[in-house]
Amino acid sequence: MKINERILQYLELKDISKYRFYQITGLSNGFLDKKGNIGSDKCEIICSHFIDLSAEWLLTGNGKMLKENSLLLEPEKKYHAKKSDKGIPLIPITAMAGAFTGDLQILDQECDRYVVPIFKGADFLIPVKGSSMYPKYSSGDIVACKRIPIDTFFQWNKVYVLDTDQGPLIKRVNQGKAENSILIVSDNDKYPPFELNRTQIHNIALVLGVIRLE
Repeated sequence: MKINERILQYLELKDISKYRFYQITGLSNGFLDKKGNIGSDKCEIICSHFIDLSAEWLLTGNGKMLKENSLLLEPEKKYHAKKSDKGIPLIPITAMAGAFTGDLQILDQECDRYVVPIFKGADFLIPVKGSSMYPKYSSGDIVACKRIPIDTFFQWNKVYVLDTDQGPLIKRVNQGKAENSILIVSDNDKYPPFELNRTQIHNIALVLGVIRLE
């Protein structure tokens, strides 16, 4: 079985259409119909959005389709386009702005919801991409977030999700040198800290915790 056939098998299991797959991943229409090999970079993109999908199974066909501890997340049996107050929406990182504003089209029509009792106060879940916050968070982890007012008083050294002019950031926040700036800090020393003016921040969410899928 080829990789694209395994992707289709996963989508069928999860009741996800090809159209929704392209919306979530940002991959081009027709991607799943290509006959050639699918590169590891594309597989990484797919696994970063579908966090219960086993990368080993996707690439090689070995092992199980779903990660062993994917049961930490309990998806609703069937998700409908109408509003539901059950579970926390898992937001693709490309739709971050909609999550901050509470956009119903994003939260109620495009996202799976998961019941995570320990994070009852969370407004949304998002997947972590990249290694800038390693070892605190690894790529593929899911963080639970709670929206807070834009004029909030930051708790220094806490981790926030920021909707900024530079795009979405999951970073530790400290006091900046300038009066109207904050210092954006990564846990990974390879990523140097930088100052960000508060006027460049559009929305803020506090990270409540993380779900790590091995």
